[in-house]
Amino acid sequence: MFERLKAGQAGGVRRQPLLVPEVVELGEAASARIVASAAEFAGLGLVVEAFGPGAVVVRETPAPLGDIDVQRLMRDLADELAETGEALALKDRLNQLCATLACHGSVRAGRRLGPAEMDALLREMEATPHSGQCGHGHPTYVELKLSDIERLFGRK
Repeated sequence: MFERLKAGQAGGVRRQPLLVPEVVELGEAASARIVASAAEFAGLGLVVEAFGPGAVVVRETPAPLGDIDVQRLMRDLADELAETGEALALKDRLNQLCATLACHGSVRAGRRLGPAEMDALLREMEATPHSGQCGHGHPTYVELKLSDIERLFGRK
């Protein structure tokens, strides 16, 4: 599920237009870095434009993030661009959201599956990269050797 959601981002993240675009004062250097990265942000669902010297206007935000603090997001992104040259905060937030959605939309512990469902799930896991762990890093399966099973049942 996590890999499917991430693949859905490849074509661009759904955007939520703001009813009232939000102006964020950042300073000339920070706003110039944000505007220079506007195309990358647009691919992540964040539409920003220059708005005079030292400010940007945010017109759309990534829909999967819901109601976000636009001022704080833009300041975080400006700080990251100044430090690393990349806007990791937005990507990280979207990846965290995908991981949470995937966990809530996946087969939960204790749910009974029929043989056909189990087989389909296993075939899908075989074809999916990184299926050995969920988006949060937890394992999705464990491997037991015959000796482990025998030990569990007191046979060896």
